[in-house]
Amino acid sequence: MTPPVRPVWLRTLGLFALGLGLAAALGLASGYPWQAVALAAMAMLGWHSWKLERLTQRLMLRHRPAPSDAPGAWHELDRLLYRGQAEMRSRKRRLIEMLRAYRAAAAALPDAIVVVDRNSQRILWFNQPGTSLLGLRYPDEIGAPLVQRLQPLPLAHWLASGRHAETLEVGAPGNPAIRLNLRLIPYSENLWLLVARDVSRLLHLEQMRRDFVANVSHELRTPLTVIHGYLDMIDPGEHAELAPMLGEMQRQSQRMAQLVEDLLALSRLESQDALTAEETVPMGWMLDTLRREAMALSQDRHRVKVEDSADLDLWGSSRELHSAFSNLVGNAVRYTPDGGDIVIRFRTEDAVDGRVAGRPRGAVLEVIDSGQGIAAEHLSRLTERFYRVSTSRSRDSGGTGLGLAIVKHILQRHQARLEIRSQVGRGSTFSCHFGAERLRARRSDTSGGTAPTSSEAPA
Repeated sequence: MTPPVRPVWLRTLGLFALGLGLAAALGLASGYPWQAVALAAMAMLGWHSWKLERLTQRLMLRHRPAPSDAPGAWHELDRLLYRGQAEMRSRKRRLIEMLRAYRAAAAALPDAIVVVDRNSQRILWFNQPGTSLLGLRYPDEIGAPLVQRLQPLPLAHWLASGRHAETLEVGAPGNPAIRLNLRLIPYSENLWLLVARDVSRLLHLEQMRRDFVANVSHELRTPLTVIHGYLDMIDPGEHAELAPMLGEMQRQSQRMAQLVEDLLALSRLESQDALTAEETVPMGWMLDTLRREAMALSQDRHRVKVEDSADLDLWGSSRELHSAFSNLVGNAVRYTPDGGDIVIRFRTEDAVDGRVAGRPRGAVLEVIDSGQGIAAEHLSRLTERFYRVSTSRSRDSGGTGLGLAIVKHILQRHQARLEIRSQVGRGSTFSCHFGAERLRARRSDTSGGTAPTSSEAPA
């Protein structure tokens, strides 16, 4: 057992004092006390210097032997330093083992992992899939600029986004047939983690699903048309006992036809990456059309109000934007109780008291209702296909569960986004946000006239 440090040093000091005392006694006997004390002190200092030199030499050894169990302060100091070095080596071995385990785990992943210096954007390390998926070569690429080595991938602006960078889908360098999903993970102040995943198979399966839905929807069109035609030929007045069943069959066939049309519309949107034809969309005419559609669907059961403070038009597909806005307005009418309010508002992002302060950074079309509202846990999933907050409520309203999915895809094709805010019992707000590149100066509409700046249809 290692003796306590304090008693060891007290013992050393005691021996030092004893040696000086003996030297003084011998000096008094010989008549030279101070000279004897000085010689004794110099001898002790030389001895301690020798012990210090030996300890320094032992510390400089790469594999120094374990210290002896001899008593004394120097031996105790040697043992303490040896123990500290042993503990440091043990921690270092554990850290190296952990680092090797993490590197082995990263190397075993099917995804390409690239460690990037945040400031210089240079490659620090990458695993084996980094070679097969990204074309990086070890050790030539270590220390190389990431953007330069992964050309022609558009990474410069993407890396500049840092923590706010969204996932990026690109073709693999040297093999565009391989589709990669890139994610940027800032996991420290100075390091980024670039994760590249091969999603070619997933995209192929997704395309197969889209083709299947489109084909099935096309095949369902003809039999549904036939069924619906025969139902229209039957006069319920001639078969009074069958009238309820005929009415329900007509409603369900119409609902199925609407579902098929929505599936086909969604398939068309998903199969096209960009808009085929763009034009200036007159928003005055659009807002007036939405107001008339809302009033027709509401049948005077709601108060419908239109507010237009933007004095701008949009650039895009008039047909697709009308489909998206009409879906939102239709949902607001269906899910708002009788006597409720529906507001269709078109404004700039930075409008203050109805006036634009400087150049607008975007525009927003909002559909606001005073309906039942939606719980927070449902908001993130509303744009999924066939997702329903309440199955019974959607069935009663005649919805297909595809409207918001269609809205989301149309807005994405216009580089816009859908924002949903809602509180249970207080209504919902669906906002379509458009960037400045989609804005155009308001012009007179020759096809249908402009809507008034603010119009209201009382219940």
